[in-house]
Amino acid sequence: MAQDVHIHTFPNGLTLLAERMPHVRSAALNFLVPAGYAHDPPAQLGLTSVLSELITRGAGKRSSRELSLALDNLGLDRDTSAGSLHMRFWGATLADNLPAALEIYADILRRPALPAEEIDAVRALALQDLQSLDDEPRHKVIVELRQRHFPPPLNRDRRGTFQGLETLTIDKVRRHYQSVFRPHGTILSVAGQIDWKKLRDQVEKLFGDWDGPPATPIKLGKPSGGRVHLTKETTQTQIALAYPSVPIGHPDYFSAQGAVQVLSGGMSARLFTEVREKRGLCYAVWASYQTYKELACILCYAGTTNERAQETLNVTLAEVCRLEDGIFAEEVERVQAGLKSSLIMQEESTSARAGALASDWYYLGRVRSLQEIQDAVDALTPRKIVNHLRRFPPGDFTMVTLGPKPLRFPRRGVARRKAAV
Repeated sequence: MAQDVHIHTFPNGLTLLAERMPHVRSAALNFLVPAGYAHDPPAQLGLTSVLSELITRGAGKRSSRELSLALDNLGLDRDTSAGSLHMRFWGATLADNLPAALEIYADILRRPALPAEEIDAVRALALQDLQSLDDEPRHKVIVELRQRHFPPPLNRDRRGTFQGLETLTIDKVRRHYQSVFRPHGTILSVAGQIDWKKLRDQVEKLFGDWDGPPATPIKLGKPSGGRVHLTKETTQTQIALAYPSVPIGHPDYFSAQGAVQVLSGGMSARLFTEVREKRGLCYAVWASYQTYKELACILCYAGTTNERAQETLNVTLAEVCRLEDGIFAEEVERVQAGLKSSLIMQEESTSARAGALASDWYYLGRVRSLQEIQDAVDALTPRKIVNHLRRFPPGDFTMVTLGPKPLRFPRRGVARRKAAV
């Protein structure tokens, strides 16, 4: 099916992306505002998460309850979330309700109430979320890994810190909103049964006079990296690893995706088969690809008993390292089938398409066609993936473990020999 994609950047820097999907009756909208928690002032970490909760508690002339009722009356499935670099506002409804939804979101983004009487309740929820991290060792070890592997401020956790949250006031939240919410760099993507000209004209009416200077570019620090153990008397050990990969937009991007899918793309992938099924070493093991514009990594996790933790680490690393020794054709076929399945489901979902439009524009400055992506997936071969792995072999590992005792990081050669056991 031919894609009908439209792109327009307004003079104030807001970019509108839209894809007409005539075979559906719904429409989805997706705002990416460059106001993620990497922009939090160092002494106020957690501010963006509080803002993301507070910003939908009243906007324009509507109170918090009136705003919720207005969105509910449109049948809008919706979410607001804070990411490292962006705050995301997402909604999906019947296409006929899209204009009304856009009017409400114009109030949310441009005229939020940020009510003073709500700040204590929102801050209390944020503090509870942060406190719960100590009771969730799987999440805690991943948070610590990201803090060590990524450069600041990309390494921050959305929950912030106790000090940052406890000192928050409504005035600080309002000042932060004024400093980071701006049209320049904001992306609005829409997919579904839409009329491009009417959509563009409405967005211009709602957002054309929104002003504000471009954001100050984020300066990245140096990641701490290394290996650390968090001592905690538990019956299980959590293991988290990360190593560099190529970012989206790199010529090897799809080969990197192929490699991680061979490693962890389902129950027949290598980590699940070798670490969990054959040896029964752990109850959970996986790997995922994570990217920013200019850097990316492969993140691995395993949760196991204390007695089998060292062996779990050894075998997991062995599987990661032996990828470059060879990949079977049937593994690539499985990866291609999975990626194509995801692509087909994306083609049929307005929400997925709206998200993909915004992601492509932010990371690549253009929108990829589904055919372009399918051609890249079809072009994957064992040799292409192995050549990528030999150009960018797993290494420079960051490791975080959590449990009663620290683990020994195995030498690469030892890990590779253990893979043959």
